[in-house]
Amino acid sequence: MKKSIHPENYRLVAFKDMSNDTVFITRSCTSTKENITIEGVEYPLVKVEISNTSHPFYTGKMKLVDTAGRVDKFYQRYANKKK
Repeated sequence: MKKSIHPENYRLVAFKDMSNDTVFITRSCTSTKENITIEGVEYPLVKVEISNTSHPFYTGKMKLVDTAGRVDKFYQRYANKKK
């Protein structure tokens, strides 16, 4: 394996699914600005829109996750163009 091509700052990071508030902890080198405390331990926090706990492929449910109102904005923008 080549030396000096892999990041050295791997650490435990908490990822939070914003659609269902599920939090999971894994190792990552991503930079974050927020922290979260879980069971008395503080972790860097990365917020994600969708994860395996909310994605229809993994859950088996065809549920529309629209946290930012993107679908409504699309329908409003193109509602008049259907006619």
